[in-house]
Amino acid sequence: MQEKLRTYISELRHGGLYKSERALLSKQSSQILVADNTQTLNLCANNYLGLASHPEIIRAAHEALDRWGYGLSSVRFICGTQEIHKELEARLSHFLGTEDTILYGSCFDANGGLFETLLSDEDAVISDALNHASIIDGIRLSKAKRYRYRNNDMCDLEAKLKLALSAKHRLIATDGVFSMDGTIANLFEICQLAEQYDAMVMIDDSHAVGFIGPTGRGTHEYHNVIDRVDIITGTLGKALGGAGGGYTSGRKEIIDFLRQRSRPYLFSNSVAPPVVAASLRALELITESTQLRDQLELNTRFFRCSIEKIGLETVPGEHPIVPIMLGDASIASAMADALLKKGVYVVGFSYPVVPRGMARIRTQISAAHSLDELSRAVDAFTQVKEDLIQNSIYPLRP
Repeated sequence: MQEKLRTYISELRHGGLYKSERALLSKQSSQILVADNTQTLNLCANNYLGLASHPEIIRAAHEALDRWGYGLSSVRFICGTQEIHKELEARLSHFLGTEDTILYGSCFDANGGLFETLLSDEDAVISDALNHASIIDGIRLSKAKRYRYRNNDMCDLEAKLKLALSAKHRLIATDGVFSMDGTIANLFEICQLAEQYDAMVMIDDSHAVGFIGPTGRGTHEYHNVIDRVDIITGTLGKALGGAGGGYTSGRKEIIDFLRQRSRPYLFSNSVAPPVVAASLRALELITESTQLRDQLELNTRFFRCSIEKIGLETVPGEHPIVPIMLGDASIASAMADALLKKGVYVVGFSYPVVPRGMARIRTQISAAHSLDELSRAVDAFTQVKEDLIQNSIYPLRP
């Protein structure tokens, strides 16, 4: 087995598919220190609202550490529930416009504990082809019949719903925002089809809650279908503070049943008190002011427009995920390495994270970025692109 793995890892390196981890010497922010103590502009974190190092978030975590301790050393139903856990669940329900919420250690756990708990072999789940790996793995754990529809393709979704008509219950599962492309799911049409074919709707809104929609509640608010989505899963580890933790929110009966049977909830320690308290403060900051969301929107528009002007291909949209499409994994890796030397921290994404031939650099914009920082990033992309063209690495396109 060891020899087999050595060969496989060598092939990954040779094919430009090996994923290295760069150690940071600083806290998460718009600028970070990398291993050689170089100050680097960070364009690849999910720190959408800049809350990961916000002083109010850090203060709330410190206060919770002093009052509630470091952790519970237990699962929720034994002796791992504190008052702040219930408070955060209630606050999330109010914010999302749902009936109840249950906390998990991560959104991966939330998705992993959803489908097998709710669905039997008499049921069917219809899943978008570009759903996050946690949804895919969660569905695999269930005994439900599985159908996959082409990304955001409503005609194909309807065709799969027709194939699933014999199932006792039907559940449509989709990302609210598709994390590799930054495109937003067509939730309005999904809800229309769900009602037509008597199906439930589940969304993973990890890349939306906190900043998408008029008040930042997510893609269900963006599409004005707040009361038509049955289940929302999400994370506390992106816009809502950046540390970790996840949740499932939705119909009361669904959440109540998850508390009784969802294995990642029943058999995992409760979310650490500093994370819970910091998440509560994050929700307060989001609802008290639109400043962070407004800045994020401004930064995103500026960066998208600037990158397109220098001739790099992006996936059209308005989300702060801005994928720069390169196609070849080795080109993505070479560009990422060259940008790091120019003080811009990005990561190349290739198979199996994205389909073969769809390699990219996924940039992510934050409210913490200044326009000057983003201008410097665009200048670096311009220089690196020209260097790669001269070295016959980046292909000239008509």
